[in-house]
Amino acid sequence: MGLFTYPSLMAADILIYQAHFVPVGDDQKQHLELARNVAERFNGAYGQTFVVPEPYIGKLGSRITSLQEPGKKMSKSDPNPRASIAITDAPDVIMKKCRSAVTDSGAEVRRGEGKEGIVNLMTIYAACTGRGFDEIERAFDGQGYGTFKTAVAEAVIGELRGFQEEYGRILGDKAYLKQMAREGAEGAARIVGRTVEKAYRKVGLWDWRR
Repeated sequence: MGLFTYPSLMAADILIYQAHFVPVGDDQKQHLELARNVAERFNGAYGQTFVVPEPYIGKLGSRITSLQEPGKKMSKSDPNPRASIAITDAPDVIMKKCRSAVTDSGAEVRRGEGKEGIVNLMTIYAACTGRGFDEIERAFDGQGYGTFKTAVAEAVIGELRGFQEEYGRILGDKAYLKQMAREGAEGAARIVGRTVEKAYRKVGLWDWRR
């Protein structure tokens, strides 16, 4: 049931808001394809109703893998707390997680077969700094994994610093949170109402609310 209902729910969440672009990782692209198929089939049968969404996949960091098992994707639901980095993790926690990241028995910061762990750290570093893999390999040539892991942690900490400060500020403003929740719900309801009305009219079921 999960394989059937989850992609369908994701398709509904996307199409009901008339989303043009959906930020996804490579592992979620197939779910977006279902949303595109549903939109195209409905539009073909009843006329232009839904926007056919496009995937928005970043050039860097579209697939980050587990810090402890580089063969699988990083997930917040991983039972191993050292396997993933949360955007609210404290700097010292991020440093410990990066330093304990699984790599290999080598010491060269470079791409290569059997170096999935270090390639994952290079991907994270590249996403945080904008530096390419060739540049990273040159910059850390001969420096070893310990130095590089520390640099990765510092890059992540720096990338998250502004977000964490703003997160803390907003979290402490309960009135603002309630206002944004209310305005967001009202705005979402307007978009949803228009989409549902349009879809029901197209299939001849608009009298369903009367």
